Parts: sequence; C-alpha cells; structure tokens
Amino acid sequence: MDVKEVLLPGVGLRFEFDTRTGDRIGVVARRSGEFELVVYPKQDPDQAREMFRLTDEEAEALAQILGAPRIAERFADLTREVPGLDAGQVHIPEGSPFVDRPLGDTRARTRTGASIVAIVRDEEVLASPGPAEPLRVGDVLVVIGTEEGISGVSNIVVDG
Repeated sequence: MDVKEVLLPGVGLRFEFDTRTGDRIGVVARRSGEFELVVYPKQDPDQAREMFRLTDEEAEALAQILGAPRIAERFADLTREVPGLDAGQVHIPEGSPFVDRPLGDTRARTRTGASIVAIVRDEEVLASPGPAEPLRVGDVLVVIGTEEGISGVSNIVVDG
C-alpha cells in the first residue's frame, strides 16, 4: 500500500492512503500530540471530512492495537522541520547497567540534552515514558536531540 507523507510546517505530518473503495484516508499527526482522522470521499477528493480527533493517549492505544513499531521512523520525519534536531534509536544491550532500572536513573536528558520520547518493547510502543518506567534488554529508545545528544544517550545506556 502506498502511503503518502506530507510535511506540514508548524503543524506536523499528514499521512494519506487510498482505500479499496477509492476513498482516501488521512491522518494528521500534530506537533501538539493530537491526531485527526479525515476522509476524502471518492466523489470529491478535495473535500476533507473530519471523522474524529484523538488525544495522544487515545492515539497511542489505537497505535498499539494496529501495530505501531514504525513510530520511531516517523519521529525522524518530524525532525526535518527543525535544523540541527535529529531522531535516533538506542538499543538497550544485555549487560547495560540500566537493565531493570527506571529510565530516570539514566538522567539522559540532564546529561545530554536529548529526550527519550518513546520506548519500543517487542510489539508495544510506550510513548512519552515516565522516569519510573523500567528498562529491559532489547528495548529500543526513541531519542530526539542533537546528533551528539543521541550518541551520548547511547553511551550512557552501554557504559553508565
């Protein structure tokens, strides 16, 4: 299926795809964390009809149901909007000093200036994890920051 991605400067991203019936479905991922689901009817593809809005928490629940492992890739698209800002993935290896310890123990944001915006654990995505969320071997941290900040987070989870 062909999914078209459109950067909406100052707003976020819009994802669109055509259904088998010829309608077009659009999802607007706003920088505020809200999501809008819209339908462009086959009869009038220029007229978007908003179906509903989702809060960040509602969108997270729906994403988990629909299979959200690609969320890390989407953060990379959002960073194109801000020069010098990158998105990266940091894997928690076996032997990390932070395995089975809370995310907050890493003090990653304080030490690097980079933010951990999600944890991908198996097929589950934990968006906006709190400092009490325990880290597990194999977790993938979705990190937003400078290239140096992301590298710093990687060094922290490997070396402490």
